[in-house]
Amino acid sequence: MSQFSPFLNRWLSAVGPDRALSTLAELMESAIVALDAEGQILLWNRGAERLLGFSSEQVLGKLCSSVIRCRKCDVRDSVAREGKIDDVSVELDHVKGGTVRVRRSARAFFDAQGRFAGAIEILRPETEPALKGIDIQAPNKAEVFHGLITRDSALKQAFQIIRNVAETDATVLIRGESGTGKELVAQALHEESHRRSRPFLAINCAALSASLLESELFGHVRGAFTGAIKDHQGLFKRVEGGTLFLDEIAELPLELQAKLLRVLQERTFIPVGGDHPITVDVRIVAATHRSLREEVKAGRFREDLMYRLRVVPIFLPPLRARRQDIGLLLQHFIDRHNLHGPRRIQSIEPEAMRVLLDHHWPGNVRELQNVVEYAFAVGRSEILRLEDLPPEFREEPILPMAAALPAAESESDQIRRALASAHGHIDRAAQMLGMSRATFWRKRKKYGL
Repeated sequence: MSQFSPFLNRWLSAVGPDRALSTLAELMESAIVALDAEGQILLWNRGAERLLGFSSEQVLGKLCSSVIRCRKCDVRDSVAREGKIDDVSVELDHVKGGTVRVRRSARAFFDAQGRFAGAIEILRPETEPALKGIDIQAPNKAEVFHGLITRDSALKQAFQIIRNVAETDATVLIRGESGTGKELVAQALHEESHRRSRPFLAINCAALSASLLESELFGHVRGAFTGAIKDHQGLFKRVEGGTLFLDEIAELPLELQAKLLRVLQERTFIPVGGDHPITVDVRIVAATHRSLREEVKAGRFREDLMYRLRVVPIFLPPLRARRQDIGLLLQHFIDRHNLHGPRRIQSIEPEAMRVLLDHHWPGNVRELQNVVEYAFAVGRSEILRLEDLPPEFREEPILPMAAALPAAESESDQIRRALASAHGHIDRAAQMLGMSRATFWRKRKKYGL
């Protein structure tokens, strides 16, 4: 960033502060990239992160051509030669495995000797991203939304709910299994809201003891307890004007639930050991993998707090219910890893893909991400093979019914018998044979059952 400062100062001097501020306000939602004379990335804003999928930490200092991968023009050479590029339509390779068309503008900087010293690029999406092999007009087209990618209609519906509720300050409760992306959804809600310029902070309610959690949320005053040698601002104060994400809200101790309810109702709280209420303007987004209604029935959660938290519930489907997304996410994570390290994966062995598609994915997207990381660590081929997957993917399924079935009984007869024993219940029949639901369904189709 220090290399970029002289260019920024020169630009501010040239256009004046008023024009600079209005231009920056206009471009806040655009992707902005600054390059040095060699084409290395000096600046990569949030708009660029959203448009192309890379975080600034991943790309700063790298050559622009290795990240943006423009198909039709060399921006650095063009800008160095012409001094600018105005609103050119170009097609970029997208980090998530497809392409995206953008309107691209750029302005050059020159040093005191008139030599090209760098440029600022501005990218605006021209159309929705079109991922490889997907008709963008098709009803199941892929959608990319703040780092989340899906073809699943239920998740797309959740995206629309996020866009709508972001226009309000309503409290949101995100429900989903571990690894489905609850914090990403909370961040998306924050980025889509008018609070986007204020802080977004997160805390896991299951990670701390009741006393530490109370201090972390609400802060404490000096002398409130042994070791409290100075005042401490809690998350509610530090996130003023922004969004606070309370993950695993079902684990919040009962003694703190009343205090959280007070914040939601009155927008005030009292620090630990304090005696004066503090007023706050904070949006609460909570998440849980458990049913709060069941927690209320069990006496572990306050009913009044539940209703305050789930003003707008958002449900995230598990990965096993989004089977068509597995290939998309695989390509997304493979593309990320292809940019770093010694290995590049160009294709996936059919047997490995079959096993990945049939897996139950109890850890959801996080588990899939870890599987790809494992494959890159242990394999070296350009093909992702079955032996590159973690051991549990290579184990033969155990067939609990095998001992009870005649030795000569065919697979079709086993499936027929399992269906009869399970009274037509697909999940139960598949479990009896040690198969995933997808494998069981495919074999039923194969045998016409």
